Amino acid sequence: MTVSSSAATRNAVVFLAVIAGGAALLWMRDILTPLALAVFLAVMIDGFARVLMAKARFAKRLALPTAIVLSISLFGLSVWVVAENSASFVDQLKDYAPRLNDVIARLAHALGIQVAPTVADLITQLNPQRYIGAAAQSLQNFASSAILVLIYLGFIIASRRGFGRKIVAMFPHHGERDKAMVLFHRIRDGVEQYLWIQTVTGLIIAIGAWLVMALLGLDNAFFWAFLIFLASYIPILGGAIGCFLPPLFAIVQFPDSFLPAIILFVALQAIYFVVGNIVLPRMQSDSLNMDPTVVLLSLAVWGALWGVPGMFLSTPLTVAFMVILAQFDGTRWIAILLSEDGDPQGAGSPPSREPSEAEKPKSPARQKVAKGDLKS
Repeated sequence: MTVSSSAATRNAVVFLAVIAGGAALLWMRDILTPLALAVFLAVMIDGFARVLMAKARFAKRLALPTAIVLSISLFGLSVWVVAENSASFVDQLKDYAPRLNDVIARLAHALGIQVAPTVADLITQLNPQRYIGAAAQSLQNFASSAILVLIYLGFIIASRRGFGRKIVAMFPHHGERDKAMVLFHRIRDGVEQYLWIQTVTGLIIAIGAWLVMALLGLDNAFFWAFLIFLASYIPILGGAIGCFLPPLFAIVQFPDSFLPAIILFVALQAIYFVVGNIVLPRMQSDSLNMDPTVVLLSLAVWGALWGVPGMFLSTPLTVAFMVILAQFDGTRWIAILLSEDGDPQGAGSPPSREPSEAEKPKSPARQKVAKGDLKS
């Protein structure tokens, strides 16, 4: 099979552009990560406002401020729950030291080690002082990033009123404008659908895990359930954290028997299996249209580029890139590879075409009518 030189050149340019784009994303991560998080929060707040208008019959002027207040309140509540429970969790870890020494001794005896190390010996060998500076720097970076996210979010919300006029100025023809709005709505709907799916499935998993941990008498069951809910927004990795960490602490809490840890591990695996194989496919359907391998690959790539925020935003960002790449002939093959069914534009999506003569603006009066239609 022969390949034309123009097609080979086009694919080579696309490949080099992807590498250059990845290098730019890595180089500008400190600037782009807060902006991406702010855009993600703005989309979430905008969707929340539209839900309030549709379901709760809120007025249009009250929906957005209410959504902002509720979103900030939920974020503050989450921070308070983590901070409040973290203090008691750290205090209980001090009481776990003798139990942990016993567990280490039993494991060392099973492995044939004569002298088992203690927790103090392990801490001394790890030398945690060298990590204190890095941890302090990470906390400082997190605080500054959170402030930048809030600043970006405020400016994005304040400038959303001019979005309609910008669209009219960028796409004066009705056909081009409609195509751009369809593209924007597909990205927005994909992100909102992903948020809705992860929230509902995360709540199901967290409630089920809390019931099992409460029945077994595991300490800080609510705190563990809340962490499992937060981890559910990170694909694949969040499930691994939720399945393995609580059973490990169950071993420390119940050193006389491994049965509670085994029961907890099996129960968590069953909950994740039911949600992942029954509930999630029914909710997700073809909304995201992403190949499962691409989900794992995007988690690794965005995590390497932007760290934990990149893992959190990996699926929404990949959905956005897939929809954008599908609009151009030179990059449509990448979008087809990223999609699950080979149709990144969605079944029945209208093909791209040039605007007809009837769609072209004839006079300034028609431009004003178009602006009025877009605002409405």
